[in-house]
Amino acid sequence: MKLEDLLTDLKFTCVSGTVDTEVSAVVYDSRKVMEGCLFLCIQGAKFDGHDFAADAAAAGAKALVVSRQVELPEGCGVTVIRVDDTRYAMAFISAAWFGHPAEKLKIIGITGTKGKTTSTYLVKSILENAGYKVGLVGSIEVIIGETHLHAENTTPESWLLQEYFAKMVEQGLEVVVMEVSSQALMLHRTQGFVFDYGVFTNLEPDHIAPGEHASFEEYLSCKARLFKQCRIGIVNGDDGHWRQVTEGCTCSLETFGLGEDCMLRARDLALVHNPGELGIRFHVCGLMEFDAQIQAPGRFSVYNALAAIAICRHFRIREEDIKKALLTAKVKGRIEMVKVSDRFTLLIDYAHNAMALESLLSTLREYEPKRLVCLFGCGGNRSRQRRFEMGEVSGRLADLTIITSDNPRFEEPQAIMDDIRTGMEKTDGKYVEICDRKEAIRYAISHGQEGDIIVLAGKGHEDYQEIKGVKHPMDERVLIKELLEEGCGGGAVR
Repeated sequence: MKLEDLLTDLKFTCVSGTVDTEVSAVVYDSRKVMEGCLFLCIQGAKFDGHDFAADAAAAGAKALVVSRQVELPEGCGVTVIRVDDTRYAMAFISAAWFGHPAEKLKIIGITGTKGKTTSTYLVKSILENAGYKVGLVGSIEVIIGETHLHAENTTPESWLLQEYFAKMVEQGLEVVVMEVSSQALMLHRTQGFVFDYGVFTNLEPDHIAPGEHASFEEYLSCKARLFKQCRIGIVNGDDGHWRQVTEGCTCSLETFGLGEDCMLRARDLALVHNPGELGIRFHVCGLMEFDAQIQAPGRFSVYNALAAIAICRHFRIREEDIKKALLTAKVKGRIEMVKVSDRFTLLIDYAHNAMALESLLSTLREYEPKRLVCLFGCGGNRSRQRRFEMGEVSGRLADLTIITSDNPRFEEPQAIMDDIRTGMEKTDGKYVEICDRKEAIRYAISHGQEGDIIVLAGKGHEDYQEIKGVKHPMDERVLIKELLEEGCGGGAVR
């Protein structure tokens, strides 16, 4: 492909060489440089591609895209293109390289602190129930037709994202629903195309740390970028930050929520608690009018459902198709109910920090269980403060906490559990410690009482346990199945 065709949508300076040259590939990893390619010098967390410019030229790169001066061998003949930001440039160059596939798709982007994953799966379920062919890009996986790919990032690098879009077009998909992280917006991974729909779920202090965001204000401003990159914005009108997030937006706006000012609303919420099942019924009003139920607990599930309904309304989905999809949609590891007994309810959730755990346990408390039992551990080589906080939250909100192992990584599991116990002991909460996670789950199931809600928190969709740098297969659904086959079933009344 001609280099000049890849640069059409960018401001640039040709420092040396000519744009009238053919390139064989677009590469941003110096280890993958090949003869005749265009190499993008990207600043990463650990490495800077500019430091490998000379190596790329020696390996056969025909053109380089840079944002600062690089040292090259005299007379190497490489074309050097200078731009203000190579990550921003990579998004547009990648879109051009793959033939602008987003223009052949309807693209839905969902951002926010919580609810992104669940909302994407709800949208996919509703649209597919109505006959649309839908791809998904998210924190758990990328789905392209029948192909499911493990996700490394919530939102992939722009080159990879455009490759996914191109594959979706090849397979005849019509719609893509994707999670859009604040990091992705900050690093320009979603530039190079326009979202048809941008969705905001909520905003709370999170991802404020070295290597993420310097402040809450920066976090918010990154989220806000989505609404300068979409045609229609759909936002949670009950969230206190929605006006800041949409300030200066270039899209039309719609709101959803429980408040009377919201354009699409839910009212008459009623909890549903049947054996082994938690859900919530509600009435949709405003832009649409019908009764609905979602097989997931709590008010935040209603917000997720409203976000999905607000999107799918634009696809002229029948009310019956929406209602059916809400009843059947499931998201692996997000308040995922696993039937083990009619006596109590067991669910798996990814809650792996204090904020998420408090939200989850507070929601489950509303269902007035006989006991709320919380099983969790914390990851090794991560903040110890998280362990203290999660221990304190569980001690305060759960009737029984089962402290166990998560991903200890290079730490000793017992040391992590000791930190959790330190937080627990700030409360009057009862707890037991069982280091082996399978045995901890065995204890939870075998000691389940009539009317209990038992939550296995922290692992969610993960199907491994990381110990000493090695990921060992461990899926909680598999562990539960094994335990049931071993006769650990109905639970005992105690």
